[in-house]
Amino acid sequence: MALKSRSESKELKIMRALNARSNLTSKEKKYYFKLEKGYQGELMFDLLTEKLQSDMLIINDLCLEINDSFFQIDTLIIAQDRIYPFEVKNYTGDYFYDSEGFHKISGNDITNPLDQIKRSKLLLRQLLQYLGFNIPIEPSVIFINPEFTLYQAPLNQPIIYPTQINNFMKEFDRTPSKLNDRHKKLADRLISLHSKESPYATRLPTYEYRKMKKGMVCLKCNSFMVSGGEKVVVCEKCGFVEAIESAVLRSVVELKFLFPDEKITTSLVFEWCRVIESRKMIRRILIENFKAVGYGRWFYYE
Repeated sequence: MALKSRSESKELKIMRALNARSNLTSKEKKYYFKLEKGYQGELMFDLLTEKLQSDMLIINDLCLEINDSFFQIDTLIIAQDRIYPFEVKNYTGDYFYDSEGFHKISGNDITNPLDQIKRSKLLLRQLLQYLGFNIPIEPSVIFINPEFTLYQAPLNQPIIYPTQINNFMKEFDRTPSKLNDRHKKLADRLISLHSKESPYATRLPTYEYRKMKKGMVCLKCNSFMVSGGEKVVVCEKCGFVEAIESAVLRSVVELKFLFPDEKITTSLVFEWCRVIESRKMIRRILIENFKAVGYGRWFYYE
């Protein structure tokens, strides 16, 4: 049973918006694509863990801290007699392994995921001890993408390769497990300690409202929408059709997320959405979905 669902990180949401609305550098684009690809890989693994029938607790996307050190766990599963942290990698292409770690045959080296799970295991053990829990930890690295190949693969390491995933999940689901209230208390405590503010936010580029490209971004492909008449907008790239009210509300959420200090006004949303030609329609949608505050030129919605 999943106690904590997964959602896009703050970094991914911001980088996705900046990729559509600004001119990212090649380095910034690379960072964005890395975040997007990693998130998609985690969702692929979620589809597998959702099928588990054994008595286990699943916690997705944890960012924890102990002794001023942050660590992230893509998926953590609590079973009867141990905890299973999973590091999910959505790598594609050909890699090889040697004493110095993982290397892409044509490209840059990557961070050794075995080092990552060793660090996470160490910090998680310290945190569990601090919380008064003494339970074995068995981490694994999941290479989720079927287009990943590793040559000279290390033996006796906690790595699950694409061709092994289905059998691994079947065997894992057969793990004898009977949970009690103490397991639930542990899960609830870990979730309560999840840090919503990522320590990696400093990697984000700076951005300004006036320099952002205005318009309504497609929910499906992140391209821009065009008017489809009085009731809908249409993506000019993939053809996705969305009701105007739904698209406006999404755009307001994006605007508030990117610029939390900005007051939401009819004029601001009208400028941000751009495609909608009627200010009256924008005003109606805001009145029906948000609380009106203030009066005159100080009038806004929250």
